[in-house]
Amino acid sequence: MSMSIRSERKYLEILRILKESHEPMGAKRLSEMMAERGFILSDRAVQYYLRYLDEMGFTVKVGNRGRVLTEEGTAETESALVDERIGFIISKLERLAFRSNFDPLTCTGNVAYNLTIVPEEHLDGVTEAFDEVIRAECGFFDSYKIVDTDPRVPDGHAGFITVCSVTLDGVMQKGGIPTRLEYAGRLAVKEGSTAEFIDLIGYRGTSIDPLQLFISAGLTSINRLVNAKCGIALANIRDVPVAAKGQVEQIIDQMKECGFVFPADIGIGAFNLREHPYRLPIVAFSGMNLIGNAIEKGYLLRTEIGAGSIPFSKISDAR
Repeated sequence: MSMSIRSERKYLEILRILKESHEPMGAKRLSEMMAERGFILSDRAVQYYLRYLDEMGFTVKVGNRGRVLTEEGTAETESALVDERIGFIISKLERLAFRSNFDPLTCTGNVAYNLTIVPEEHLDGVTEAFDEVIRAECGFFDSYKIVDTDPRVPDGHAGFITVCSVTLDGVMQKGGIPTRLEYAGRLAVKEGSTAEFIDLIGYRGTSIDPLQLFISAGLTSINRLVNAKCGIALANIRDVPVAAKGQVEQIIDQMKECGFVFPADIGIGAFNLREHPYRLPIVAFSGMNLIGNAIEKGYLLRTEIGAGSIPFSKISDAR
């Protein structure tokens, strides 16, 4: 029997779901999650797949709680064929946006978030790095939450929950506006005003998150931006129908009242973006600028983009 299952997408999707879960998962829940990804499998069929994955050494049963990945299972998901991984990031973010139900009119509901793991000895320094970005208004939201009881946070560490910008996609979709997250880019800012994009990476043609790529490659100068008002930050571009411009502006005004930051404006404006007769780009700074600033200052962090959703009140209470 071959030790590779990379040609069978159902097996790979089950492994990917378990990798994202952070806790044991049973056949019923796996069946529901698979259906969200376009794979209709009964609980019994999922049980069949799980038994095979157990035999392969990729999963293991944890009492009656369900399955978790083994080290071999984690390695299998990470070494899957590159073309299988293309589109995985955007699919994950789109699912998270769909599950977000934030209502900007009442400032209630769930928002999407990123989770950053920080060693406790760096807590004060990272907190100041995050606060610098918030004060400079080049993040996506004006606060964050520190947690130490989350099971994903190991001993001796703290977790920083920051609002993910796909919350905006969820709000607009709930408002009936067709929205597509298209690009992550490096946005050059001069003298405190937005200028132009230097680089863009499309979400639908990459196997890794472009924001993390820009940060890890040292292609940002967020710390210079927050101190000298001139630098390179991260921003996302999503587009909507031109006809929805008025409604989008209204939504953004409502979100600003709740603490969201939109200094980068809507549309082509001051940006070097291609004008489209039917689609309107929306540009907004990324919440990853908080993480990028801390990394530029020398702190070692680990961030999961699109880690889940959380009630807005738990984030806003930290303001």
